[in-house]
Amino acid sequence: QVGYTCQVPVPEVLRRVPLIHYHGTPITPDSAGVAALSGGHAFVSYRRPDQLGLVATVCQSFAVDNGAFSAWKAGQEVKDWSGYYVWAEQCRLMPSCDFAIIPDVIAGNEADNDALLAEWPLPKWYGAPVWHMHETLGRLERLASEYPRICLGSSGEYSTVGSTSWWDRIRLAMQVLCDDLGRPKCKLHGLRMLNPRVFSQLPLASADSTNLGRNIGIDMNWKGTYTPPSKEVRATVLRSRIESANATTTWQPNLGLL
Repeated sequence: QVGYTCQVPVPEVLRRVPLIHYHGTPITPDSAGVAALSGGHAFVSYRRPDQLGLVATVCQSFAVDNGAFSAWKAGQEVKDWSGYYVWAEQCRLMPSCDFAIIPDVIAGNEADNDALLAEWPLPKWYGAPVWHMHETLGRLERLASEYPRICLGSSGEYSTVGSTSWWDRIRLAMQVLCDDLGRPKCKLHGLRMLNPRVFSQLPLASADSTNLGRNIGIDMNWKGTYTPPSKEVRATVLRSRIESANATTTWQPNLGLL
């Protein structure tokens, strides 16, 4: 009987791993959306499914959002999620669809959000629950042990991504989410965390934001000698800058200090 043990050290080059950069849609006009998303990854909201066809055509993959954050920002409360369940199931049948965010109540309590987890009618591997940063670390630990992927949502006093209090909370969360070597126990998705100064310091599998779609249309942000001549070129430049950074393989407590 022959046996062996393989112990391969992680080279320095592998301590950074490719992050899936999901760019929120819509990105208008459609020509800019094509330039921004071709061969990449998109995040499509149930409240704004305008470019789902475009996304399914040009992207490597996409994920779907329940739209709860947009509804909360608009002062609206979603009580019936049946329409989203049907839509999310239709998206699941598209080969390039990665996952869907399980409905959540942004300003709700843990019981409210646990009730929505129990109501989720689609496969568990497909649905990703949200842990809101104002919730307890106990709930975070439970979600990480029960789901293959969870989403980290900035909320309450930690709603400003990248603030001092936000980083303090993230450090506590990472102590729960990672083992003794800093390796995450499940896949982590950062909601509204597609800022390189943030995701480059976290062991995330993926992150999203609407940064690209919002900024290609703000002319004052694109002044100078080499100003891109169109939204299509702006989209290409901004995507390249965002995606030039990647995530860490493991959590390192000294990060988040930049």
